[in-house]
Amino acid sequence: MHKDIRLHGMMGEQTEYFVMVVGNDAYQRYFFNIVQEEDQLRIFSPGNEMIISPEGIRYQGNGGNFCEYMFGVDQPASDLAKPEIINRLVMYGAHSNEEGTVRFSDRTSGSETYDNIFFEGNAVCNYFIFVHSNLLSRKLKSQQEELVKRLGKSIKRSEAVGDERDDALISELYPLLGDDSSQLFLVKLIHRHHREYRDLFRSFYFKNKKISDEDYVRLVTVATTYKIDRYQQERIRIDAMYRSPANKRIVDEYRNILLTCNAKGEINNLDNARLTRLKTLSVRNKIPGALFYTLDEMLKKGRNLKNDQEPDYIAATREILEGIFFREIEIESRIDRADMLKLIQGKKRAMENRDHSYDQLMLDASKECDEKIRDGADSSLLDGFSYVITYLDRFDTVSNLVSQLAFMENVKINEEMLRGLLEHKAAFDNLHDDCFHELFIRELFANAYLGSFGRRKVKTLMEGLIAIETRWSTIEDLHFKLTKIDQEERILIVLLEHVRDRIRNFYSKFTTKADQEALRREVVEELKTKKLLSADIPDHLFNETIFTIKKEAMYLHSLLPQIIAERNVGLREDFLENSGLDRFYVEELEREYYEKNGLNIAGLYEIRKGLS
Repeated sequence: MHKDIRLHGMMGEQTEYFVMVVGNDAYQRYFFNIVQEEDQLRIFSPGNEMIISPEGIRYQGNGGNFCEYMFGVDQPASDLAKPEIINRLVMYGAHSNEEGTVRFSDRTSGSETYDNIFFEGNAVCNYFIFVHSNLLSRKLKSQQEELVKRLGKSIKRSEAVGDERDDALISELYPLLGDDSSQLFLVKLIHRHHREYRDLFRSFYFKNKKISDEDYVRLVTVATTYKIDRYQQERIRIDAMYRSPANKRIVDEYRNILLTCNAKGEINNLDNARLTRLKTLSVRNKIPGALFYTLDEMLKKGRNLKNDQEPDYIAATREILEGIFFREIEIESRIDRADMLKLIQGKKRAMENRDHSYDQLMLDASKECDEKIRDGADSSLLDGFSYVITYLDRFDTVSNLVSQLAFMENVKINEEMLRGLLEHKAAFDNLHDDCFHELFIRELFANAYLGSFGRRKVKTLMEGLIAIETRWSTIEDLHFKLTKIDQEERILIVLLEHVRDRIRNFYSKFTTKADQEALRREVVEELKTKKLLSADIPDHLFNETIFTIKKEAMYLHSLLPQIIAERNVGLREDFLENSGLDRFYVEELEREYYEKNGLNIAGLYEIRKGLS
């Protein structure tokens, strides 16, 4: 059973030391002496010596130093590539060549200031080690190599180092020496000022995942009082935030994905989506971007990793969907309102581009959810995906209904559909202020093919929904207004058809009031006989019909021949913008004109393409 003796003291105002000597006969040996006039502590064994002074430490013999890795410490790629390696180990007299092979020498003596110890190593806690054993070789470089083989793996992987659990660390290391007569010397150095700053920051951050203005003032006061430089403050803060369990899972997963990419030599679309999602989560969790930049530099440096490109909206969709499956590795990746808006915008762009890869992504995610649940995953995995599907169904419903109102004739809309639209509008506006208008209305009003009745219906719909939300109106009022517009549209369609036919067959002129009144009487009688009309024709609809026919005639007989002859795209567009005629119907008139006059239809397409 090994025994240990411990010394504890202070060197100056900021450096606290713990000296631990472990061995079966530790109580029977002298291992230290104090030089009081120089305020030094000397720890020694045959061939080894370490002196702790107010300025720093001096050492000779075997051994080295180790500490827990911090973000901010330059971590070798060989260590970074092995997630189980969490500690930094530096052996005296060791150096690595370009191939990464470690070489040892007999030149092991040296000295270090405290500033350098806490700058190069851990900002709070660092260990120093040396060993006396009769089983070790006589040459120092051989001793160093033997110690690395016996202790190195355990030191670099021990969680006791970062936790400062000295008893556990001793229990792990001493048996590995394989020599009952050996002595293990451990010296732990603590920077008390850095530790106070770290513990204060941890208490603030772990409580609320943020630092309030009041907390920040306290941190600044501590840093100013102890003259902690800005670089060390940043290192300590970043490391403390990394140690938060939720943050650590995110950063470690990011590293693991990059390691996998390194092994494959490429970052494919799936890998890129997961990496991007983790960065998104880091922003939400207030994890410093420096953590990820450090990993990127260390793991991508010198490697030409291929990265397939895909449309940004597809990449964003893949990223968010991949986040759903992070729950399995205990990373909370809840789809929030910003994510949901990105997914909807991605669907909208996919529809505009006739890009079916978006739907394929959704199908793949659905299958993966089903398979994972079938294989034993928690059924809550479906929650995030169900949330997505619900909103995408809302998008389809609203998009189809608004498009029908805008571009189709004789669309029947009932009060139940309006109630559904009101609910959908509230859901979309919950994602972002005025989201419903941005998704479904803004671009619609800029569409050149939106006709006058379509514009009226959509405008009435939006105004009505807003009025209902503010309790200025009701579903019934909105339904009545839309129904009235629909009735007017139906009457106008019938009127245009029958009035054109009458003019074509019976009236060469219809410019006088008398002609128009006679025409009106005949059309009304005919429509009532055919049961296409039950009441009289409103004046404004009949007048609009006559005016529309006059504009059509002017376009066909005067403007269109000129447009064709001069290939005058501007004249055509000017007429379409100012006449109020539906572009769909004008294009139909143009097609009939070309066919009637035996013209090459390709010429018409070239004129129309002039708009793009």
